[in-house]
Amino acid sequence: MVSCLVLKLARQPYYRWRRRPGSQRDLDEAYRANALFDAHRDDPEFGNLLLADEARDEGQAMPDRTVWRIASSNAWWSVFRKKRCKNGKKPGPAA
Repeated sequence: MVSCLVLKLARQPYYRWRRRPGSQRDLDEAYRANALFDAHRDDPEFGNLLLADEARDEGQAMPDRTVWRIASSNAWWSVFRKKRCKNGKKPGPAA
């Protein structure tokens, strides 16, 4: 009760979360993200498709789109990714 006041949280959603902190889907997504993070940490030059293959080898089967969504939301990019200019535009002529 005091922690809700200090953190400025409403009591009802807090107790609802406390009764059931996470769903099976959240747990599955956490395991998938962990497998992708391990693969990315070992070889940061891997792209999404190779990360998906590494996760499948570890037993975390998932579609390629799910791999892309998890990797992009956590900013796990390949080190060989093409750098983009500001606003997607090419620099103009020298002044």
